Amino acid sequence: MPRYMIQASLTAEGLKGTLADGGTKRKALLEGTVGALGGTLEAFYYSFGDHDVVGIADMPDNVSAAAFAATVAAAGVAQTTSTVLITPEEMDQVAAKTVKYQPPGA
Repeated sequence: MPRYMIQASLTAEGLKGTLADGGTKRKALLEGTVGALGGTLEAFYYSFGDHDVVGIADMPDNVSAAAFAATVAAAGVAQTTSTVLITPEEMDQVAAKTVKYQPPGA
């Protein structure tokens, strides 16, 4: 199952809601949302900096991951970035692929 790193930057409204609900309630709600899409939330953290939330989720496919991201964005309480994660074993497969490529100007 593809794995994704999901980073979210909360709006002021999103942060107010999180402070009102508490962190564990928000995590549980997101676990339910991801689960309803056939996925699992592997990790969930609040963070400092550019992103307020970082999660790792296994999702059945890109469509499910995009549906999750679009639903969160449409709610207007967070801006999300989703990154597909590649396992070390998948990277071995990448390294084994032969790709013909000519860089510009070569």
